[in-house]
Amino acid sequence: MGGRGRVRACSGAIISAMKVRDLGEFGLIDRLTARVAASASARQDRERLVLGIGDDAAAWRCDGGLELCTTDTMVEGVHFTLETASWADVGWKVLAVNLSDIAAMGGSPLYAVVTLGLPEDLEAAAVDALYDGMLDCAAEYGAAIVGGDVVRSPAAFVTVAMTGSTPGPLLTRAAAHPGDEVAVTGKLGGSGAWLAAARRGAPLAPEVAESLRVSHLRPRPRLAEGQALREAGVRCAIDVSDGLAADLAHVCEASGVGARLDAERIPVHPAVRRTLPSEALALALGGGEEYQLLFTATPDAMAEARGRLPGGFTVIGEVVQGPPARVSVMGPSGEILVDSAGWDHFRL
Repeated sequence: MGGRGRVRACSGAIISAMKVRDLGEFGLIDRLTARVAASASARQDRERLVLGIGDDAAAWRCDGGLELCTTDTMVEGVHFTLETASWADVGWKVLAVNLSDIAAMGGSPLYAVVTLGLPEDLEAAAVDALYDGMLDCAAEYGAAIVGGDVVRSPAAFVTVAMTGSTPGPLLTRAAAHPGDEVAVTGKLGGSGAWLAAARRGAPLAPEVAESLRVSHLRPRPRLAEGQALREAGVRCAIDVSDGLAADLAHVCEASGVGARLDAERIPVHPAVRRTLPSEALALALGGGEEYQLLFTATPDAMAEARGRLPGGFTVIGEVVQGPPARVSVMGPSGEILVDSAGWDHFRL
């Protein structure tokens, strides 16, 4: 499962009346995590299980290394609309976001199974296009679709579950330490800017529109970068799905640390600076769905990683002692800037 939140302490009567929206995405994840941890099944096979709920993917020991497993879903009307995305775009993206979870663990992809929920009047050509997008992404990144399921549904959805592997050690959210540098691959804000422009119907120059559209609908999972980080000695990473500030807070919470970022060093997508200059920093901090890799490491490991990573990365801050999950974004005069809270499926 994705990020983590705070579980509310409630009486039995209040629990029965509580709604999912009251918990929020991360509170709901914590609630389910506690139930799973208390179950009999969670106490079985402890010797093989390396990592359960709470990171980008689960991991367990197998012959020759570690096996990974992750899953993600896209629902029409929630995660995409056909006014702004083609079926092929949806197919590419739903596979890419699973590949990004494998990348965030430092792994290589293996197999995917696909569950489709389809309205009965959906044209078969739409399903063909959906699969074309998934197959194109799988072919480019070395994954294979090996099975799945189809059900009738009032709203179209697609769920992908993907396995991967790594010789280890894993990249995890819980390995940040005070004194580590914080870094991120790529440029940020493009995905959120495209979505904002699409919702507003804002006109964009064709070349800008295409650049931002690709950021949102055709993300590039950073598999090679994740593997290079692992080989360089980096041990802490997450993919940027909820937003830079929110995902760094997930890392800090899991590691029991805080973080301080320099706003002027955050690598904002150049098209975002040109088209939405007043919102550029907020979109880079909280736009979400970037699928870049955010990671922390000692200065020595960062230096080693810099020589290995295709495309490079940007150091944007440092890990500090402090209240867990506190992320401060500092302005040019040392002031603390207000940052975005990131994406919560049940509150936005």
